[in-house]
Amino acid sequence: MDISSEMIHSLLPIFMVTALGASMVTVGIIEGVAEATAAIMKVFSGALSDYLGKRKFLMVLGYALAAFTKPIFPMATSVSWVFAARFVDRVGKGIRGAPRDALVADLTPPQMRGAAYGLRQALDSAGALTGPLLAVALMVWFANDIRTVMWIAVVPAFIAVALLLVYVREPERANADSPARTPLTVADVKRLPLRYWLVVLLGGVFTLARFSEAFLVLRAQDIGLELSYVPVVMIVMNVLYAGAAYPAGAAADRVSPRTLLFFGLVLLIAADVALAFAASPLIVFAGAALWGLHMAFTQGLLSKLVADIAPTELLGTAFGIFNLVSGVALLLASVIAGTLWSAFGASFTFLAGAVFAAVAAIGLLAAVQYRKSRPAG
Repeated sequence: MDISSEMIHSLLPIFMVTALGASMVTVGIIEGVAEATAAIMKVFSGALSDYLGKRKFLMVLGYALAAFTKPIFPMATSVSWVFAARFVDRVGKGIRGAPRDALVADLTPPQMRGAAYGLRQALDSAGALTGPLLAVALMVWFANDIRTVMWIAVVPAFIAVALLLVYVREPERANADSPARTPLTVADVKRLPLRYWLVVLLGGVFTLARFSEAFLVLRAQDIGLELSYVPVVMIVMNVLYAGAAYPAGAAADRVSPRTLLFFGLVLLIAADVALAFAASPLIVFAGAALWGLHMAFTQGLLSKLVADIAPTELLGTAFGIFNLVSGVALLLASVIAGTLWSAFGASFTFLAGAVFAAVAAIGLLAAVQYRKSRPAG
């Protein structure tokens, strides 16, 4: 599915701006609303997967819904078509996301969860790398005909659904015979410990400091990269993301999470600064590489922390709430980024991102120092 999605998404911002006449603010709103929609759906799908005790059904539903939206993109004649397709596509992502993350926890021994989520991120990124690679090759082959490339991207989406149906199995749950519970009750939410809510808050802050990757694509075009090669920026990002996600996840099983999270914020600051002052494609690619490393060191780690802290029978609910907060933060970050870009330009937008990431890093250090200064017991 990532191959299909990234073939489309690596070209979609350019398609909206050049072919459909969308403004930067519009791009930010569409991307932000799309991700926030996915996040809201993850709350209910995660709780529902806990209630049903079945993850695969919701995963198939989510992937199938996303697959059926893919043909809408090449048929789009206005921004409203793209908005509708992105909205429904992200509903599908929201339905499948939390059950998928919970299924990983169901299948993995606790001492190996860092590596498991790192591997998932690496495989996600491998698909996300292949998609833009195919997009570049096909854009060259079809002389920058974006619509034709998007039509070809429909095929791997349906292949992904078929593979999920045939090959993915889920384990029998130990409490399968217990009475059914009402999904997403206030009592269940209250059972989530304080440490979990701190991780949720941390995930939201991280997301506020990192807006949609659509702006990386637009930055590549902004500095004059030829249209056929604009998806290369996503290739570079995903090469580093895929290559570092598993080692970073494995390191999370041995190294302090705070150390890795702080390092991830430093990488994001460096990426934003590089993108803000980029005057050539090479610098944009360097910024995208740092962005990918930031994702590798933070995304799998945050998933591991949720899986480690939340009660086993509430994993789907826990991942759903976590993704909701992160999605709302991404909506805010993307709308703000689009507004800043339209008002002050690309450089100011990325510098603002660097400042927010720096504030988040300072806050993380302050929290660590406060915890150390508290008297034991």
